[in-house]
Amino acid sequence: MRTVEDYLHYLKGKGFQLQEDAIGFIFFGKHYTNASDEIINTAIELTLKAQKTFDGSFYVSLLETFIANQIKTRSGALKFIKEKELLAI
Repeated sequence: MRTVEDYLHYLKGKGFQLQEDAIGFIFFGKHYTNASDEIINTAIELTLKAQKTFDGSFYVSLLETFIANQIKTRSGALKFIKEKELLAI
């Protein structure tokens, strides 16, 4: 299980250079929703896959959706996205 900080370093190593404002949004969403690192990292991953870049409002909306539906794990989030056909990824 990676922390959000570890995941951001991992993404940087993969070539995803997130700007300071994107990183600010990530931590804003974490504190705003009180989501676990696992859910935060999943929301970042899905945002990047769906938008091809980091979109702060999309990310926060995704987090809110996960929290509202009591999604607590990455596998639960992926299952929810697939069942609800929310993203084509």
